[in-house]
Amino acid sequence: MAASKRAQWGRQLEFLFTLIGYAVGLGSVWRFPFLCFRNGGGAFLVPYFICLFLLGIPIFCLEIAFGQYGGKGPITIWDNANPAFKGIGIALILSTLILSVYYNVVIAWALYYLFASLTNKLPWEDCNSCACQLYDLDSNATNFLNQTLNNSSKLNCSSFTGDVRSSSEIYYRDVVLSQSKELGDWGRLKWDLSLCNLLGWLLVFIVLNRGIKSLGKVVYVMSTLPYILLTILLIRGVMLDGALEGIKFYLTPDVSRLTDAKVWGDAAVQILYTLGISSGSLIAMSSYNKFSNNVIRDAILVPIINCATSFYAGFVVFSVLGYMSHVQGIPIANVTEGGPGLAFIVYPEAVSKMPISPLWAILFFLMLCMLGFSSQFSIAETAMTGLIDEFPHQLSTGRRRIIFRALICIAGFLLGLPMLTQGGTHLLNLVDSYILGYPTLILALLELVVICWVYGYKVFAEDIKAMIGKKPSIYFIVTWVGVAPAVIVAVIGFKAYQYVPLTHQGQPQWAESLGWLICLGTISIVPLWFAYYVMKSGLMKPTSDWFARRSLGNPDYRPETPDDNVKTPVIINEENGNQNAEFRPYISEL
Repeated sequence: MAASKRAQWGRQLEFLFTLIGYAVGLGSVWRFPFLCFRNGGGAFLVPYFICLFLLGIPIFCLEIAFGQYGGKGPITIWDNANPAFKGIGIALILSTLILSVYYNVVIAWALYYLFASLTNKLPWEDCNSCACQLYDLDSNATNFLNQTLNNSSKLNCSSFTGDVRSSSEIYYRDVVLSQSKELGDWGRLKWDLSLCNLLGWLLVFIVLNRGIKSLGKVVYVMSTLPYILLTILLIRGVMLDGALEGIKFYLTPDVSRLTDAKVWGDAAVQILYTLGISSGSLIAMSSYNKFSNNVIRDAILVPIINCATSFYAGFVVFSVLGYMSHVQGIPIANVTEGGPGLAFIVYPEAVSKMPISPLWAILFFLMLCMLGFSSQFSIAETAMTGLIDEFPHQLSTGRRRIIFRALICIAGFLLGLPMLTQGGTHLLNLVDSYILGYPTLILALLELVVICWVYGYKVFAEDIKAMIGKKPSIYFIVTWVGVAPAVIVAVIGFKAYQYVPLTHQGQPQWAESLGWLICLGTISIVPLWFAYYVMKSGLMKPTSDWFARRSLGNPDYRPETPDDNVKTPVIINEENGNQNAEFRPYISEL
């Protein structure tokens, strides 16, 4: 039976823009500034950029090279590479499905703000409480304010003893989220946010209905417009009082924080998260590449663009944090509670200070939505691709494929409803912490070990040479084989040493159990599948089809020297589906 021809990107630029759009997502303007804020500003930048070169670029290259060579989704690719480790692919898809659920919730927040901005006056500009009235005035003039506020706002703030907060923070926590005080206090379902979440999944289905054919076209706009809007916001931000102090806090490292393993752990996880490592997305997207695409070039270009964008967005956030610190009269580190909603507090504050603020708010939250969707499209497509490739006969036909994609979107919407209650933000933070902690690190470590040690970096280097005509440089070999695995093991060890149970932080026991269920439930798939497959087959080696793919780039390809660790493929003919070729003489078994 002839093998069906796999779809490819219309132009190679579509793949590049898709990776940039995926990497430069909400993580650049939501999670990265939050982590900088939580870890002392500039102190976080040092481990962040170190991890970029020791972890980010090498593993990014490893995954897109692996996906491009195999030409399959994150699960099915292991059928030929090494079926015993197929559990890695299953774990990647499971973590991606969980990520897509709460990522769309954050997009729902952005959609809510976008609709709320369609007015003559932004709703968070109004201040009807003493908390924000006192926040907007200099703390040294409190006595004067207590005498004058009664006449201007008809509020008696002379006896106010609560925490002062900006109107944008009050709007975010009390109006948009109606946030409860603790995890477990679910309150009511926010129907307005639920509708925004439904709209988000509807747009995901519409765009991904045709797979990468439509995805590759959409990302052109979504990957470029945000840079223009970020620049406008930065220009306005540095003109605010106290902005330079915020930028100074952002760029000046607190050396004492560098000894905190949590800072290094957060940096490593953020690099892996924002680049899409250990999610299966890179394998899925690169599987649609032409076999001869230059993966080394893409692996250097995309991570640097992504991290430069995160660094650039940090100036916008911290310039406004400096302003908020200036008017409130407290240190920048204490200016707000932080959390994933930092971008929904700081950015709206900046927008409200601009002339014609509704216009800028619309453009800004449109940008947030575009950034979010550019990542969410790839995240959802990864899960869909992985499952469709795994069950081609059941899901690959036109009508069944459409129904399956619709069911994935419906399931994502329903699973996100608990995070859209009044206590849902606490649940989102819990899931975010446990799915992006140990699972991300351990799955990245397993990929490195299996591909570079079990399969062999020399053999993998030959695979890359078959695609681009040359082997990867010594930098990739050293980081793949030694540096990156050692760094990940160290980070895992430090995180385990400094782990504080949620019960010690005042959280209920069930929250601790749920967090570890999410974490271990994902990771445990790998050893369970390994044990199942080895007991059933006992084979731990690539198939002949895997090595035969080398001839796709160059039918005359041969390794430089006959090596026991390097296999030489015969010519494979994709058109007639000849997938049962035998190896030429001098080939040894792994």
